[in-house]
Amino acid sequence: MRVVKEADDRKNEILDAAEELFAQKGFDGTSTKDILEKVGIARGTLYHHFKSKEAIMDGLIERYSNQILSAANEVALDKSIPIHERIFRVVMALNVDGESGKEIKEHIHKPQNALMHQKIQKVIINNVPRILTDIIREGIEQGLFNTPFPFECMEMVVIYLNTVFDDDMVEMTNDEQLSRIQAFVYNLERLLGAESGSFMYIIEMFGSNSDE
Repeated sequence: MRVVKEADDRKNEILDAAEELFAQKGFDGTSTKDILEKVGIARGTLYHHFKSKEAIMDGLIERYSNQILSAANEVALDKSIPIHERIFRVVMALNVDGESGKEIKEHIHKPQNALMHQKIQKVIINNVPRILTDIIREGIEQGLFNTPFPFECMEMVVIYLNTVFDDDMVEMTNDEQLSRIQAFVYNLERLLGAESGSFMYIIEMFGSNSDE
């Protein structure tokens, strides 16, 4: 008897299979036939949900992006967290926990999956500065920050973090990374017109991690 599944369930089943195969074989090394065999569906069923292998990749990127943006938004709206710490936690929320998130991060950093990596970077750069900007405006209202360019400041911050601290873009020793973090905090406080030392906990946290 043929099993009929809800459209969303079937779509996620295809994405789960593709995610696993892309992690094992890379995007270019995975064929639509591989995905069909893993899910156990007919080609017509696959093409009903995704018109091509590229569309499947876009579906994975969308699902992954929704996860990280949802996590970032959740932190941004939690006003029980101090503003300075909330900014940092939003950035840290971009690292999805669990095996699924780990698998995606590992295989998007492989050379054969460079396009997927680029697309996810684009999603982060186009969305995260806006999430952070609302926190900065809240800080301006409270007198913690003083900048006429809250969005532009956050755009600079996200682009810097998304490139300099991306292992594929810049290779650094632990000492070099710590130096970059110190410089980042120093300039972040000046970009935002924040009190000197207000983001010092970031340096202390990374410093303690590097000692472990």
